[in-house]
Amino acid sequence: MQIKENRIDANNLTLTVTVEKNDWAEPRKKKLNAFRHQADIKGFRRGMAPMSLIERLYGNQAMAEVINTLVGEALSKHIEENKLSVIGEPLPSEREIENDWENGESLTFEYDLGLYPDTDIDVTAEDNIPYYKVKVTEAAKADYKQNLLKQFGTLADAETLGEDDFMTADFEQGDTRIEDTYVALRSMASDEIKKQYVGLKVGDSRDVNVVETFANETDRAAMLRMKKEELAAMEPVWKMTVKSVKTYKDAEENQETYDKIFGEGAVKDAAGFDKKIAERLAEEYQSESDWRFGQDARDYMIKKANLTLPDGFIKRWLLAANEGKFTAEDIDREFDAFMKDFRWDIIRGQIMKAHDLKVTKEDMEKEARNYVNYQYAMYGLSSLPEEQTKEAANRMLADEQQARRIFEKVENDLAIDFIKKTATLTKKSISLEKMREMNK
Repeated sequence: MQIKENRIDANNLTLTVTVEKNDWAEPRKKKLNAFRHQADIKGFRRGMAPMSLIERLYGNQAMAEVINTLVGEALSKHIEENKLSVIGEPLPSEREIENDWENGESLTFEYDLGLYPDTDIDVTAEDNIPYYKVKVTEAAKADYKQNLLKQFGTLADAETLGEDDFMTADFEQGDTRIEDTYVALRSMASDEIKKQYVGLKVGDSRDVNVVETFANETDRAAMLRMKKEELAAMEPVWKMTVKSVKTYKDAEENQETYDKIFGEGAVKDAAGFDKKIAERLAEEYQSESDWRFGQDARDYMIKKANLTLPDGFIKRWLLAANEGKFTAEDIDREFDAFMKDFRWDIIRGQIMKAHDLKVTKEDMEKEARNYVNYQYAMYGLSSLPEEQTKEAANRMLADEQQARRIFEKVENDLAIDFIKKTATLTKKSISLEKMREMNK
């Protein structure tokens, strides 16, 4: 067996594999014998069919399997011995080669390889990357304070129904009476309908078409305390009488409120409240600044490395590796974004290797717990028992796909953090609005 290299350029290589008859003859014979022992052919005892019949039935299959094995092993050995840094895997050449499979003394196959570029890209203090810091404005602090006081507010009785309020009401229709049911203006079908109820007072009554007013069938069934299938049998118009009006009243600025928001004794006066608000805003803005820096650092390093890659080969490889999932048009459409990520993966790997940065088990567990807490926080559960968080994180890490995503996130954070500590950061002040526009 022979392999010849044809170097097209720095990133493209063709390997021509020639398999001689004496390479495949004995393995093919063994393969046919294996087929014979396993064959259950009518008219013959198992494993006793004549070899001429086995040859006719399985000869082509045996030949194909043996050749595939021989060529695959030869390619792997050549790649390993020559330390070729191969992207994906070798692809059969698009150039047609005619082989005489019946009578030929040798068979020739051609494979295209895409090669990673040689790179020694690194980060130094000479690299200058912007770092944007969001200004904490008085207006932002005032809005944050107002939202906190609203968040920790309480329900209070009101005389008149406002557009953000809700009421309890009785609904009557003939002999049917639903008492003290909850009605929220925000669940009404439109702003125009909602306006018709603003200003109602306790004791006021009116006829209400519940189908038109409350378009959501689930909300309507809950309000009338009946099953959805029972709604169709009822007339849509009900008499509604307001029993009570409830409104949210912002929390007052006092020690009790400070303790609820920040923990007992953490804030003792208005000045301390304002300071804590500024700190919280700075922490939130820090996250946005770090995310922006990660994007800018990535773009900077990609531009600096200026990696040349075998685009044509990579498109073919993506199409072959995802056969049936994507079309060539799909790959063309997403190719630029894919290649940006691909280039960053190469650079990130180089940084990790050059500076012996390792993703540890502790890093993975910490990131998984952070993600679990983030998910629960989205549902308003800001504090979970540690054991519950740990169990959920372990389940994530047991899933291969999720574990891979977490690994890449940790590795990315390590590389970006190294760049942040090593490069020269040009700090720039920016408004929150401008930052969020950049981060879209």
